[in-house]
Amino acid sequence: MASTSAWTPLWLTLQVASLATLLAFVAGVSAAYAVARWRIPGKEWIDAVLTLPMVLPPTVLGYYLILVVGRHGVVGRWLHEHFDVSVLFTWQGAVIAAAVVSFPLVFKSARASYEGVEPQLENAARTLGMSEPAVFARITFPLAWRGILAGTLLGYARAMGEFGATLMVAGNLPGRTQTLSLAIYDAVQGGDDDVANFLVLVTSAVCIATLVTSARMLRVRYA
Repeated sequence: MASTSAWTPLWLTLQVASLATLLAFVAGVSAAYAVARWRIPGKEWIDAVLTLPMVLPPTVLGYYLILVVGRHGVVGRWLHEHFDVSVLFTWQGAVIAAAVVSFPLVFKSARASYEGVEPQLENAARTLGMSEPAVFARITFPLAWRGILAGTLLGYARAMGEFGATLMVAGNLPGRTQTLSLAIYDAVQGGDDDVANFLVLVTSAVCIATLVTSARMLRVRYA
């Protein structure tokens, strides 16, 4: 039986993945709507930049994050000078890393879902006097929500399995920043097969359930 220490990274991972997915959802849904509906010059270049975390090696992404949120980074220096806060080697750093890697999954799904909504329906609502926020809340989002939810679930699964960027930004501190993937790595390296097997099974079960749910959402969306 796995030791009780196996539950600590599991609980931390659930918290990190949940907060990261929330951040990715807010940013991804907003960015996708802007790209899908607004007339923006160089839209495909913007799309490529926003999708970049999906294809970059995790270590490269982690290095970019260090340049941004590290003590000498643009955001990191500002946080340190004004609030005496550092996100490196903290669970907040793990949240940021997981949010960045899961963002493209939410963004791409949300953009595709928005573009699948008939513009005529939105224009008809505008002719009836609806404001833009009302059109989004009552027409666009309700028609696109299944695809957005599917992308969000995929983002959650990706956040749970994040390893490379998290290791570089948050480190591998047991009880503080050690997520499931990092704990599995440590357990394998330390020869603790019981803990490794338990964590692998838990991670696999959660990810499979998430993928099945996401597939069902997409099937209903495009049926």
